[in-house]
Amino acid sequence: MLMPILQIHSEDMPAYAIVCGDPARAEKISGKLEQARELAFSREYRTFVGLYEGVQIAVVSHGVGSPGAAVCFEELIRAGVTTLIRVGTAGSYTADYPAGSVIVSTAAVRTDGLTRQLVPDGFPAVADIGVTQALIEAAREKESADAATFAGKVGVGITVTLDAFFAGVEEIPHRKYKQAGALAAEMEIAALYIVSTLRGARAGAIVAIDGFADSDLAAEYDPHTDAVGQAVEREINAALRALVTLARQDMQ
Repeated sequence: MLMPILQIHSEDMPAYAIVCGDPARAEKISGKLEQARELAFSREYRTFVGLYEGVQIAVVSHGVGSPGAAVCFEELIRAGVTTLIRVGTAGSYTADYPAGSVIVSTAAVRTDGLTRQLVPDGFPAVADIGVTQALIEAAREKESADAATFAGKVGVGITVTLDAFFAGVEEIPHRKYKQAGALAAEMEIAALYIVSTLRGARAGAIVAIDGFADSDLAAEYDPHTDAVGQAVEREINAALRALVTLARQDMQ
């Protein structure tokens, strides 16, 4: 069956997928796969499949923001994907996790508009516990292995999903989210968790910190530093390892 927006066929899709915003990052991740091949590049949605340690994995870009990303998640699940992990970047709310750190998202605050049209306001956007545990173990294993050069810690906690990247005249209540215990802000995780919950898939997310969302910690934004690049590399490797762990558990 053809997915009309992603332009992929369901018979080509494995059960496990990594999703990311940037089509170029999807291509980069596909370079870690054996027998990788590109299935489609439609709009912002670029799809690769290949093998990682014997597990068939898809890598798909979803663009920026919840509405377009949700289209990607919906069609992937309809095509047969049952496990999705988002890798991306986020702005930190705390000096404890500066640029170069990695955070595993256990749940997302739903400040986006998309999920309000899918579920009631009080409904939580929560990661799958098994996917989350696999990500934590893989990320912390990688942190220990790279201890000599690791620029930031691995955090675990709640993230915030926003629609606005740049500020307008309305104030985004970053300080309140921080006071409530949220660790970082990004733009798609809530959509991933809600769509996956509604459609019976399981999902998790891991993000590399590329700056501060908290204005009290504001510094010149530069997502292209070596520290951020290393964190992106670590989160990708952690996501791949987590999918392998989950696939092997599923086969038992």
